[in-house]
Amino acid sequence: MTHKKFHLAQVNIARMLAPLDDPIMKDFVDQLAQVNALADESPGFVWRLADESGGAATDIRAFDDERILVNMSVWESIEALQEFSYRGHHAGVVRDRGKWFEPRSSRLALWWLAAGALPTVEDAKRKLDLLEANGPTPAAFTFKERFPPPGRGFAKV
Repeated sequence: MTHKKFHLAQVNIARMLAPLDDPIMKDFVDQLAQVNALADESPGFVWRLADESGGAATDIRAFDDERILVNMSVWESIEALQEFSYRGHHAGVVRDRGKWFEPRSSRLALWWLAAGALPTVEDAKRKLDLLEANGPTPAAFTFKERFPPPGRGFAKV
């Protein structure tokens, strides 16, 4: 369901097994352009974190650890994000993440923001910290324990 006043922001981070130029990461790196193009063309897609050329955000380092990659995007609805994330080509990337990322290093946070607003990397870091400290709340949640946009009540969906 599309929410005209609010969009859904997501951040996910994970620690790579090796630097991006290592042969272990080749399959992952080779898929980035295709996955980003698919996201850009997906129904409900609004925005994604990108480098200055509009490419992958792999050069953006939000953490002191150089091997932590950050991915951030904004979607019209949680359903649109879920459809992109767990169906089609991207689902294979999610399934294969153990080839490129350390086990249990992935973290995800979802939150609602006013339509037209874009999150910053600092916003995303705060949302990850909130989720870790408090568990899922309307301020930061997960696919498993989600909350509706503001003004739609506080019951989990």
